[in-house]
Amino acid sequence: MTMAAVIESRTAQAPAQKLMSGIAEVDIISDLAAAEPVWRALESPDHVSTPYQRIDLLGAWQRAVGTREHASPFVVVGRDAEQRPLMLLPLALRNAFGVRVATFMGGKHTTFNMPLMDRDFAARADAGDLDVLLAGLRDHGGVDVLALSQQPMRWRDLPNPMAHWPHQPSVNDCPVLLMPPGAAPTALLSNSFRKRLKSKEKKLQALPGYRYMIADSDAEIGEMLDWFFRVKPLRMAEQKLPNVFAEPGIEEFVRLACMAKLGCGRRAIEIHALRCDAEIIALFAGVADGTRFSMMFNTYTLSENARWSPGLILMRSIIDHYAQQDFRALDLGIGSDDYKRVFCKDDEPIFDSFIPLTARGRVAASAMAAIGRAKHAVKHSPALFRLAQRLRGALQPRRGNVKDED
Repeated sequence: MTMAAVIESRTAQAPAQKLMSGIAEVDIISDLAAAEPVWRALESPDHVSTPYQRIDLLGAWQRAVGTREHASPFVVVGRDAEQRPLMLLPLALRNAFGVRVATFMGGKHTTFNMPLMDRDFAARADAGDLDVLLAGLRDHGGVDVLALSQQPMRWRDLPNPMAHWPHQPSVNDCPVLLMPPGAAPTALLSNSFRKRLKSKEKKLQALPGYRYMIADSDAEIGEMLDWFFRVKPLRMAEQKLPNVFAEPGIEEFVRLACMAKLGCGRRAIEIHALRCDAEIIALFAGVADGTRFSMMFNTYTLSENARWSPGLILMRSIIDHYAQQDFRALDLGIGSDDYKRVFCKDDEPIFDSFIPLTARGRVAASAMAAIGRAKHAVKHSPALFRLAQRLRGALQPRRGNVKDED
């Protein structure tokens, strides 16, 4: 019997039996197709995962980006004594710092990283389960360091068992807007702020065909992405930022994930936009799971319509849209940019873990942790951050002179 058939058989049996034990066995799967049956089973509603760990999203990243970066799938599955899958870590294995490092798939394009887990297991997993997982990884012998970044402390009111391992604060914070059940729109965004946006939006409402929309058809998604990949490089150049979307495979990954249809009817990445008949005015795209929306990328027009703050207007529309669907939280990705703080007043606690699995991995893990702490210190010290920005500006070639009006 093939590996995929074995996994599918085990998975099919899991729902019929009551979970009785913790992790007893650890499997390593190095092929996405072989991992897919158990992966999709752990995406079902009675399990716990973030929308960033869907196979439709990470599979697209692995095929378009991971392969180009010489990163191979390293999917870790923890099973109980009855062979039922309890958790899955979607990792990628690569060489770095002279050692073999396993990181979460998705690279810099996933805000949150977590295992996919059986809900009962997630609620009661303890340090012993994580010890078994670590022992299984050490026995495998194919990895020197686990470098696991941007992990939330909790998800859907459940603790993240990965916090049992040594950890430190992530380099960046993630501002979040909490959306209590039944909250009035003015409780999410103040009435005065809404009035200011409404005044600006009147200018846009005069444009023929002006509307807020969520791209639904393949044609709409393709049009939105064609526009995004023309405009975003210009916006990043004016801010003297490197264009991460120009890196090998990134555009292909984004297009694949935006086109991927999920069983729940959503796309793996959803695109929200303001547009009129003449142009797309602003675009925000992100992932959603029925309770939370998390933004991945955005940009807005280079035309004169940019003066009316279309990005802020679009964000207000997105918040109202998800509040009507009883979502409980919304975030705009990591980083404390000014526009994020306008909407998101709280912070999502996220952490990194650098776990050595071999003797030669100890030095590399210590170095990675030290680099992370140094970056965190810079990001959280206004003086150091200003110095870093000045250095980056001095080193970055001057390109374009468009002023950011939003």
